[in-house]
Amino acid sequence: MCRAPPQDHPAWLLAERRALGDRIRDRRMWRDLTQEKLAEAAGVSRDTVQRIERGTSDPRYSQLARIARALDTPLAELLN
Repeated sequence: MCRAPPQDHPAWLLAERRALGDRIRDRRMWRDLTQEKLAEAAGVSRDTVQRIERGTSDPRYSQLARIARALDTPLAELLN
């Protein structure tokens, strides 16, 4: 299987991904959840939560929606 080469992302996009990860991490910690517990509640892998929090992945809308619900937080608040 041939994969497309990685694309260079502009600095502003990388900063937005890190900011999103920071908001998710802050909310998770405020809720006193581990990454593992959040992943379990959201129906995603712990690795997915880690990558999103570090800002090293482009999460899918469905993943963000599940995480927001598990955090009892409006998705718009995480994306804001």
